[in-house]
Amino acid sequence: MLCAAFGGCATYTGSCPCKTGDPVAIAKGVTLDPIFDATLRYEGVDQPATDADALTVRLRSGLEIASNGFSFLAEAEGTLALVGDYNDTNPGNGVEPYSVVADPESIELNRIQVQYANKNFGRITIGRQKINLDDQRFVGSVSWRQNEQTFDAVSANITALKPITLEGVYAISQRTIFGSEAGPRAAFDGDMVFLGASADVGPFKLKGFSYLIDYDLSEPVAATSTQTYGGMVSGKIKLGDKASVDLRARYAVQKDYGGNPGNYSVDYIDGSIGTSLAGFTLTAGYENLGSNGAGARFQTPLATLHKFNGFADLFLSTPPQGLEDKYATIGYKIPLLGGISTAVTYHNFDSDKGGISYGDEWDASAAFKLGPLNALIKYANYNADLFGVDTKKLWLQLGYSF
Repeated sequence: MLCAAFGGCATYTGSCPCKTGDPVAIAKGVTLDPIFDATLRYEGVDQPATDADALTVRLRSGLEIASNGFSFLAEAEGTLALVGDYNDTNPGNGVEPYSVVADPESIELNRIQVQYANKNFGRITIGRQKINLDDQRFVGSVSWRQNEQTFDAVSANITALKPITLEGVYAISQRTIFGSEAGPRAAFDGDMVFLGASADVGPFKLKGFSYLIDYDLSEPVAATSTQTYGGMVSGKIKLGDKASVDLRARYAVQKDYGGNPGNYSVDYIDGSIGTSLAGFTLTAGYENLGSNGAGARFQTPLATLHKFNGFADLFLSTPPQGLEDKYATIGYKIPLLGGISTAVTYHNFDSDKGGISYGDEWDASAAFKLGPLNALIKYANYNADLFGVDTKKLWLQLGYSF
């Protein structure tokens, strides 16, 4: 139950049910919700010629005022390097002889937005905002990095046409993870349109989507503008009372667009199957980011890329000959500290064209949460064959948020 129902904990004389960070009534029908999200992270990188040690702390703080379905949200974000022996990719620190850790020092306005939400209609949001579409494979907020990716946009999610859900975004600026000190890479302007329509059909969700990225010709990334069209089906099939199978299949085609000087068409294929067995979760998957063999390849520059193709981040940009990723994950929740979620994943990477064996990678993670505290340990070990270099990464992270 919200504090607002009691006029705010500060004035309620009984036993207050509020938790830290719950919305508080500040007037009749008006609530104020504080935002606080702090993360302390160590990231260590071990590569043959270089390494890196980064200890960074990030704070996001703000507030949201809401009344009768309308809300106003403002949030600032700052990152400080306590140990800065790393290449943050920005001028000044970017020339240092260290491996890359893309968490530069920064302070900026992360979000400022106005929203209207209604359970029978959906929601409309205007302003600087986070945009996470589906599993963030094509558009996401990149919240893994200390500095988030946000967009200056108007977005809508319309549920009034049930069983069909419509989503649409028009953005004029991509606020990148490189932060306020990144010069021309701090933000890329242009016309970005993301459209989707989905419907539940039995146990499956069907979705069609299109993502149009047309950067301004003055931007350094103008030549990477693309248009992408595709569809996805996902769902869960029950096998008795305690077992089920999770399925996903996705296909897309990507072409040149806007200021992109190319003339090409490349494909994307994605599929996975997963199940649970004796407390373990098992997933096997395949992903192919196609290439035309002449340098043009399927790219997802607005995605939360760390979620895909290995934690070591060797494939944030698709290689010229494309990328084929065959992977398998086993997970288990250890019944300690409220539940420690563990997972181990193996990736085998090859090219889409040319028969090139890029390498393979083992990833492992363990995470748990106690109230507003969360902790994470992650490790990645990439063994290079014909792409990149052997790379080992370790993360130790502690967060507090409400």
